[in-house]
Amino acid sequence: MPCGARGQSPEEMQSHVLSRLSASAVAFILPRAPHGMWWEARAVDPLTPVARAQLSDALDHLAAAMVAARAELPGLPLLLAGFSQGACLSIEYLCAGLPPPDALAAFTGCRVGVPADERSEAAPAGMPIYLSGGDADPWIPVSAFADAAQSLGRIGASLRADLFPGRGHEVSDAEIAMLGTILDDLAAGRGPRMEAAR
Repeated sequence: MPCGARGQSPEEMQSHVLSRLSASAVAFILPRAPHGMWWEARAVDPLTPVARAQLSDALDHLAAAMVAARAELPGLPLLLAGFSQGACLSIEYLCAGLPPPDALAAFTGCRVGVPADERSEAAPAGMPIYLSGGDADPWIPVSAFADAAQSLGRIGASLRADLFPGRGHEVSDAEIAMLGTILDDLAAGRGPRMEAAR
């Protein structure tokens, strides 16, 4: 289930990422963000009441999509993945303690808000999570990437965090290859091992 970036359509995620993968035995859905974004503020800004309300609405939307995917595709492993704002939403979904996927891939994502904000860390321990970022990304600075890695580490996730030197706001070939590795593991009925792409 990939969640797209601000202004990115599900069709763009399909053509730029999913079309390069083989995942016939893994469940995917592409939720469309209302008005092209899940919330208006930057993910790295302190949480305001408006931002919290918009994030809560986005989490409700994603939770309903997850329940529907489980019902419509019983028995298939379900990957939750996102890029940019979609990655941030996916991380917050997991940390909110909502019905979990089988694995999470967050490309260029971080926690929403700042460390001083009250934020849930209710994700299940042992959840396979791939987190990526770039040190030249203008939207998700390295400090926000590190905050997300620390937060996910505290909950005991099976975490792999890759920070790519010189990468801007995009999904690189190496990240798509890692997603392919995760999908292969899920399709084979084993937990993703978060090791290097094969």
